[in-house]
Amino acid sequence: MIKGIFFDFDGTLADTVPAIVATMKTAYRNLGLEEPSDQDIIVTIGLPLEECCRLAGGIDKALAQKVTEEYRKRFNDFAAEHTAIFPGVHDTIGWLHEKGFRMAICTSRGAPSLDFILKARDIDFGFETRVTADDHLTPKPAPDMVLTLLERMGLRAEEVLVVGDTTFDIDMGNAAGCRTCAVTYGNHGRERLLESHPSFIIDDFECLRDILAQ
Repeated sequence: MIKGIFFDFDGTLADTVPAIVATMKTAYRNLGLEEPSDQDIIVTIGLPLEECCRLAGGIDKALAQKVTEEYRKRFNDFAAEHTAIFPGVHDTIGWLHEKGFRMAICTSRGAPSLDFILKARDIDFGFETRVTADDHLTPKPAPDMVLTLLERMGLRAEEVLVVGDTTFDIDMGNAAGCRTCAVTYGNHGRERLLESHPSFIIDDFECLRDILAQ
């Protein structure tokens, strides 16, 4: 029986792609570097920020650290205007909360920007706790973030569903022994997600109600 749900954030609960792309391009430009393409940025989403900055433009670690610092300074300039909660998320989170499911967020995003978006988009309710990049755990697809939440919340792996939009999320949940649910509207498409063998795959966030009502 599923008692807890651990959600990825970017690409699962919120469409942050426009904000991420705009911020990344601005960070590169401000440092006099050639801007990466939209697609080169998008395929890195879900990884730790410094790794995203490095891979997006094919730069070395030293430059990636500088881009990361600049990115963090600029993100909130774009986040409020360019971030949207996906359809059905707000109402479904409310439904899950009313049904007594224990919920947490499991994200590679830093805590300050996560809190900023949650409050700006009125979705800062229902979540019992979270793990973020600021917990300094081994990043996705390693299971450490999920294992930390399991211990913190006193849940067993078989009681938890991990929901995400990338193979990094699904591989993380599978490695922790949880059931997993891939959403196809985020950053990785259906075919790629299926390679990670999610327990469930859905095209609409509201379909979680059908899974959890079984």
